Amino acid sequence: METIARGVNERVRGDVVVGTWFGAHREPFKTPHAEQAKGLAGRVVLAVHRTGKHIVCELGPAGMGGAASTGRSGAGTMPEAQWIVHLGMTGRLLVTTPEAPVAAHTHARVELKSGRELRFVDPRRFGRLEFRELSAAAGFGGPGLDPLTVEAEDFAKLFKGRKLVIKAALLNQTLLAGVGNIYADESLFRAGIRPGRRAGRLTRAELERLRTALKSVLEHAIRLGGSSVSDYVDANGVKGFFQLEHCVYMRTGQPCRVCEKPIQRILVGGRGTHFCTNCQR
Repeated sequence: METIARGVNERVRGDVVVGTWFGAHREPFKTPHAEQAKGLAGRVVLAVHRTGKHIVCELGPAGMGGAASTGRSGAGTMPEAQWIVHLGMTGRLLVTTPEAPVAAHTHARVELKSGRELRFVDPRRFGRLEFRELSAAAGFGGPGLDPLTVEAEDFAKLFKGRKLVIKAALLNQTLLAGVGNIYADESLFRAGIRPGRRAGRLTRAELERLRTALKSVLEHAIRLGGSSVSDYVDANGVKGFFQLEHCVYMRTGQPCRVCEKPIQRILVGGRGTHFCTNCQR
């Protein structure tokens, strides 16, 4: 999500919405598509960022039509609305041109003054699109703390006394907003912690190793454009490269990159979980 949000922000910040098209399927629309079309019309994109597992487009007032043509980003302008995108399991948010072929399962096309288009594609329709007028509703906020910025004391407090196993706790979005299955597995490996251990029984030193590993893994994955193991591509439709550096995720039976013991796979909370029985204690 961070990689996609940064890519979209770089390409559309300061641009202006001049037209929209929405598909007929109801599932992707948390806000009715007619309401989204009306709300987006003429808005300037002030910024695009990630909040948890959502991509949030901060929108300025309609009528700031000069922002895109003059190169201004709308800096200093308070957002009046938000367009919120959740990609679900298979969704994509792409910046392209109107002439580019329209992929199957495209549910939204947002035409911009610069000549670009922002497209939402989602084959399984688990993703969601929402529009919020900030004069009538609060801005979108993630349910948990951000793993890229959480401090040591706050991180330790999240797990104190919890009976959840640590893998499930990492995926609990009310605790940490934005950690997915890949990065939970990779972080636990780098921290040397077994995914089935009770979160509340981890020592302060182990939790600090985990916090540091989680931040390091996420930052490195962002630099490499994310992990393309299924449908993921960035805002330009380009696959990421972090999957080439996975130590455990989707490497069942392959030798551990550290000790050469075979990587194991179990289910934790219904999620496939990969770990090394020798390196993780």
